[in-house]
Amino acid sequence: MKKLGLFLIILIYTMTFASCSEDNVPTYQGDETENKIHIGVSFDSFVIERWQRDRDVFVYTAEELGAEVNVQNANGDVEKQISQIEYFIDKKMDVIVIIAVDSKACGEVVDKAKAAGIKIVAYDRLLITSDADLYISFDNEKVGTLMAQTIKDNVPEEGNIITIFGPTTDYNVQLVEQGYREVMEDANLNVIYSVNAVNWLAEEAYDAVNEALLISPQIDGVFCGNDNLATEAVRALSENRMAGSVVVTGQDADLAACQRIVEGTQTMTVYKPVDKLAKAAAEYAVKLAKGENIDVKTTINDGIWDVPYVKLEPIGVNKDNMDEVIIEGGFQNREDVYLNIPD
Repeated sequence: MKKLGLFLIILIYTMTFASCSEDNVPTYQGDETENKIHIGVSFDSFVIERWQRDRDVFVYTAEELGAEVNVQNANGDVEKQISQIEYFIDKKMDVIVIIAVDSKACGEVVDKAKAAGIKIVAYDRLLITSDADLYISFDNEKVGTLMAQTIKDNVPEEGNIITIFGPTTDYNVQLVEQGYREVMEDANLNVIYSVNAVNWLAEEAYDAVNEALLISPQIDGVFCGNDNLATEAVRALSENRMAGSVVVTGQDADLAACQRIVEGTQTMTVYKPVDKLAKAAAEYAVKLAKGENIDVKTTINDGIWDVPYVKLEPIGVNKDNMDEVIIEGGFQNREDVYLNIPD
């Protein structure tokens, strides 16, 4: 009987201890998960080199601030992006950050997210008629003026130029074109070929240069909407033994573009400090999730609503200020930029 009594005491003690452990552990983990800020990010794609950098800086900053980030890649597919946003809504994200495939296509799903109490950040590209809680980007009109000014200053009077803009579905492209037109309004230059590259497909720049050459053998300048397009434009020029004698512009300060600039086959690029943009976006996203005042005074009209707008300044980069802006600024390494330049 004594042995039986001792066994029952041990059994009761063990069951009681186990019960306490099971109650405590899930409760602690559940509270930790519930208190964590959840941010969903839907990228247009990672075709453009800079987006990978934006992603890495954003995720690192947000996680340092205690948030959990779920990154999705729409691969340039509008319907896929809408589906990703709906998934974020179902997962009850606190904030959804959108790099729009099509600036006009997300209105309905954004309305659904906002009705669920989710904050919306339009990253780099404005969401049209969507009443986002924040739009953070660069001064894209100035991007266009910087590139256009390079064409105007370096192409001779009555010279022939090609313009290769980004897709019409990207609202930033409209702003870039606006900046371009303001500069070129009084320029005495001939636009012999113009195209908008669908989904930023770089191959369209290669085709554009070759199509223009069928119109005229003389090309003096190529306005490229980004450095990826410039890569293919320069390839076409190289095949026709024209690289280095034609003014070529771009934006994003991709490594390949920086290399071409110091080598002399691309004239300039527009540097947009994406590290600063991504870091600021993550900080604002966390503030929005916490219900804090973001204190943004500048606004931009999305077609209906005035949206708080954080606007960063772009910088034109050529051979003369490459070291100062890109290398000393830590955006690219000197040995990489000057890889093909003999010591």
